[in-house]
Amino acid sequence: MTTLAIVGAGPGLGAAVARRFGRAGHDVALISRTQEHLDALAADLTREGVTARGFAADVHEPDALAAALDAAIAALGPIEVLQYSPVPHKDFMRPVLETTPADLAGPVAFSVYGPVAAVRQVLPGMRELGRGTILFVNGGTAAVPHPERAGTSIAFAAESAYGHLLHEALADDGIHVGQLIVPGAIIPGHPRKDPATLAEVLWTIHRDRHGFRHFADDLDAD
Repeated sequence: MTTLAIVGAGPGLGAAVARRFGRAGHDVALISRTQEHLDALAADLTREGVTARGFAADVHEPDALAAALDAAIAALGPIEVLQYSPVPHKDFMRPVLETTPADLAGPVAFSVYGPVAAVRQVLPGMRELGRGTILFVNGGTAAVPHPERAGTSIAFAAESAYGHLLHEALADDGIHVGQLIVPGAIIPGHPRKDPATLAEVLWTIHRDRHGFRHFADDLDAD
């Protein structure tokens, strides 16, 4: 079996997705900023029977992210599934009329440079396998911009465009690209936005390989 890499892995959605894909036999590479947190999460997953390892990198640093993915491939084998789902910073949520060019540097690095670096690093291995899945997870502003959340509205729109372009460009290579929009917060116990429920949706997108954009809930839930 091959590897799932989760960029932005944490104890909520990341852990749930790791468990779901782990049950199907995938090894899991966990990527986020703090090695200590990654090691704790990997240990929990290992106790549950999932082969998981953590690789620290900040998505604002494309070279570090690429190096972490290379280390994951060396340790766990080829990456068949890439999920890009880091949680955006609160300071990305500025009103549009208060947003300066400097305020957009972080969101664009987070939602454009990071995904591009990650995708470029895993594509050669996916092409060699002859298959692959790239999953983008975004908030509701990726679909409907919000005037009080200019940073994510602008940057998620760019990430969505990149993902849609990949969806078209990679289809003939056997690589499926999908996006899951999660309006509002991920809420444990919620019938549609519980982490385990969302993990099942992401597994279904990977399995069924149909369409680009999918919604976890109605947009008015944002």
